[in-house]
Amino acid sequence: MQLFCQKGTCADPHRHAKIKRGILMNVEAAIAIIPARFGSTRFPGKLLTEIEGKTLIELVYRRVEQAKLVGRILVATDDQRIADTVRRFGGTAVMTRTDHPSGTDRLAEAAQDFDADSLVVNVQGDEPMIEPTDIDRAITAARLGDAEMVTLMTRLDPAQADDPNRVKVVTDRNGIALYFSRSRIPSEGTCFLHLGLYVYRVAFLKRFLKLERTPLEIAERLEQLRALEHGYRIRVVEVESESWGIDTPDDLERFRRISHGLHGVIRR
Repeated sequence: MQLFCQKGTCADPHRHAKIKRGILMNVEAAIAIIPARFGSTRFPGKLLTEIEGKTLIELVYRRVEQAKLVGRILVATDDQRIADTVRRFGGTAVMTRTDHPSGTDRLAEAAQDFDADSLVVNVQGDEPMIEPTDIDRAITAARLGDAEMVTLMTRLDPAQADDPNRVKVVTDRNGIALYFSRSRIPSEGTCFLHLGLYVYRVAFLKRFLKLERTPLEIAERLEQLRALEHGYRIRVVEVESESWGIDTPDDLERFRRISHGLHGVIRR
């Protein structure tokens, strides 16, 4: 694993307290890792697409920077072009292997030397409207320690409920995930969109990657189902969010159309 960062910006990943914007972060400050693969199946090279002078990966990075409970940010990539781009805008990139089957595997390589109790935030590199406060809410929920994983959901526009690119989630009355699906769930009533952000301890991340893949995971093409099928709990925090992943060129054009009306997403 090779580390790239702007001169003077690389912090020791093993430190538990660090200075961020002049504030001493506490021992539970999380490490955000953004898995960044160039060869996306549906939209290759999307993370290097520019929107008003900034690449998609930089827009996401800048949003994560605003989260108060994140003490360090890494971009985990297998592509030198992405690493160079991150370095140019002042971020930190970690070069990982090219043969990882998922973003979680890539993230795990980047986090392999972190302490087992460290909190890691898995941030999707194609969600430029992710709210920093939502990241903080997920980290706060993970600190409770009542579930091995924490993720987010928000109410879904009924017109998008049948879109397989919009992953839906249902929970029990205590906010623990029952199921994730690309199909519409439930068949009637309010649907909730799963926001692809996860928080977990490094120890669980390593344990998760040793689990066998499961039938529902394979059928839905959703690796979080592996955790559920093996009996692990996923806490789902409901937020009010307009965030969604840019999975296709059409998604990108939609984002371009609305970006002028967003306050601070592009300009920060």
